[in-house]
Amino acid sequence: MTRTVLVTGGGTGIGRAVAAAFARDGDTVFVTGRRTETLEKTAEELGDAVHALTCDNSDPKDLKRLQDSLPGTIDVVVHCAGGNTDFDREAPSDLESLAAGWRANLDSNLISAVLTTAAIRDRIPSGGAVITIGSIAADKGAGAYGAAKAAVATWNVDLAAELGPEGITANIVSPGYIADTEFFRDFLTDERRAMLIESTSTKRAGTPDDIASAVHFLASPGARQITGQVLAVNGGERTSR
Repeated sequence: MTRTVLVTGGGTGIGRAVAAAFARDGDTVFVTGRRTETLEKTAEELGDAVHALTCDNSDPKDLKRLQDSLPGTIDVVVHCAGGNTDFDREAPSDLESLAAGWRANLDSNLISAVLTTAAIRDRIPSGGAVITIGSIAADKGAGAYGAAKAAVATWNVDLAAELGPEGITANIVSPGYIADTEFFRDFLTDERRAMLIESTSTKRAGTPDDIASAVHFLASPGARQITGQVLAVNGGERTSR
């Protein structure tokens, strides 16, 4: 039985890998993002099952347009949109720019997930899944970005409680360092990369496919009793017990 899947931030990196994983199952996949050309290229490369829809998922007006473009049933929602928006801004020099920087991270990572879920909430059937990409930064700290990802995890607790009685799960996949993404832009030095890899137990960088596999599992029939959880995929950089 094929499903309909919505992947926000689906044009590159983790989102693209997630879209590819579901497309391989024969599912119908809708990928969203702000860069039309990038989305359309991804959809073309991943095949006819993948459809590109330009949308800023933190913008209520864009989400209203997205509602009109999506089918009546969305079995799986994967929130991959986000990232550390501090990389795209100058360091704050006053209260106004500090506030703007924090709000940008919250919009990109938290508000986008909250609003998108609300926009398609009544289209998710029993057996559905909402999966959000978190970050190891939620536990280790990383300014506004880390705080936004921590807020995502807290929001997910309430979401799981809300959706659970309807047979819908809600979970977080929390990556550590993942190579082959646009996350760090051009700011990651070789020394920093080596340090991140050395801090893992596996002694390798994570890949987008590592995260996509975890997402794919959480959306599977075998994960129906897993909800309200944060699944860390960080190679042992930060452990739990």
